[in-house]
Amino acid sequence: MSRRPSIVALIPARSGSKRVRDKNIRLLCGHPLLAYSITSAKDSEIFKEVIVSTDSNKYASIAEKYGASVPFLRPPEFAQEHSTDIEWISYTLRQLKDKGSEFDCFAILRPTSPFRSKDTIRRAWKVFLDAGDVDSLRAVEPCTQHPGKMWVIRRNLLIPILPYENNGIPWHNSPYQSLPKVYIQNASLEIAWSRVALEDNSISGAKVVPFVTKGYEGFDINEPIDFDFAEYLVQRGAAILPMCKTVR
Repeated sequence: MSRRPSIVALIPARSGSKRVRDKNIRLLCGHPLLAYSITSAKDSEIFKEVIVSTDSNKYASIAEKYGASVPFLRPPEFAQEHSTDIEWISYTLRQLKDKGSEFDCFAILRPTSPFRSKDTIRRAWKVFLDAGDVDSLRAVEPCTQHPGKMWVIRRNLLIPILPYENNGIPWHNSPYQSLPKVYIQNASLEIAWSRVALEDNSISGAKVVPFVTKGYEGFDINEPIDFDFAEYLVQRGAAILPMCKTVR
């Protein structure tokens, strides 16, 4: 592709959160949580459009207030607790295509990662473009608990998750220093070619390039206490939130 690929930001904000009621619009330092993802997406200036996918007219109104587009509501069947990402993403891309808006790529920017900045997004986009022949990019960070030290219980016995050995020594008996570095995905950012979703029915495909987040870029809000900790980080100057403002 000789031209620079087009990309759309997709911000998922269903209304049925169980652990924290109305989590995606709960206030964090004076603004609804989803406002920070909208702001960082718009400020990054890489997206042709910033779209919020929601099943709620209330959420849609708030998203539009901060400058996002909500061209249609997500159907209820794609907004359930166990709904998969590929369902709402495929639906959104196909609806946009039917309305005359096609994009080469899409990015998933979940509202629960408020410390993902415009610079985070720009770095990730560059990594994705520079990677060449890949299907997608996914944000990861080093594991704090190594799977080599983890177990499952079967018939009241411990079975190691990693049954392999490290030079003849089981992983669970090896010192941490000798274990391979392992990364865990976080929810802050994913980028993929639209064809991966539309043709392969996947949000990641087979070839996934890593994007290692820094500091609190991958911090994820899922519990009420996470809101408290996020505000604590901001108050201490340990993390910075995007500067939100309403557009109407």
